[in-house]
Amino acid sequence: MNELQLDRYSRQLLLPSFDIEGQVALSNATILVIGMGGLGNIAATYLASAGVGELILADGDHLELSNLPRQVLYNEACLGRNKAEAAQAELTAKNSESRIQVIAEHLAGEALSLVVAKASVVLDCTDNYQARQSIHRACLNNKTPLVSAAAIRWEGQLISFLYDQNTSPCYECLYPSMSDNQLSCSESGVIGPVVGSLGVLQALDALKIASGCGRVEHGLLKLFDGLEGCWREMRLTQDPECAFCSSQIG
Repeated sequence: MNELQLDRYSRQLLLPSFDIEGQVALSNATILVIGMGGLGNIAATYLASAGVGELILADGDHLELSNLPRQVLYNEACLGRNKAEAAQAELTAKNSESRIQVIAEHLAGEALSLVVAKASVVLDCTDNYQARQSIHRACLNNKTPLVSAAAIRWEGQLISFLYDQNTSPCYECLYPSMSDNQLSCSESGVIGPVVGSLGVLQALDALKIASGCGRVEHGLLKLFDGLEGCWREMRLTQDPECAFCSSQIG
């Protein structure tokens, strides 16, 4: 690390469990953020600012006026632009050392699997079940750690899967079936700080996994009620009828 890097990341380097080794690990990490909306814009901001070596931002959507109350990385000048491309410009301005790759489309199929295979950690910041299912399966197939979050109305949830440890359960043990209209913020509404809080915690789990510092528990579901200001935790167990993970995780 050079003198400027030591200065930039000095507060992180002071952490006894982090130190220079953690920072170097971050600089060598590749983190894939799928979905640059309410969750992804916050998570990516903290990841780039913390010194993650390479960020891959994937999103095929374009910024709309109704996005701005919760997607605070962007401004009015970004309206109409692809979210991943707009985020690249904003994040590069925050930390030019972080290499930021853009995929300005919705990842699926073989293209999704190939990108997941390159990543040290994947953040699922999408807002539809079909995408979440595809991301989870690609991560499990490639043994890539997955940090997944969701938020709607006043509620949010966070769960991480450390598939590199060959551990059960999986995402489909939690949601064996779900329709996309159950996850629609455009119909049900959402409050910005709840989404932002979950994005921050996604970044925190991703930083811990990528740096090898701290503890992230596989399959621990954290549920947040923003209206009441309280958290609950549930430990997920493998569904014996989950055909997907039972055949792939020993």
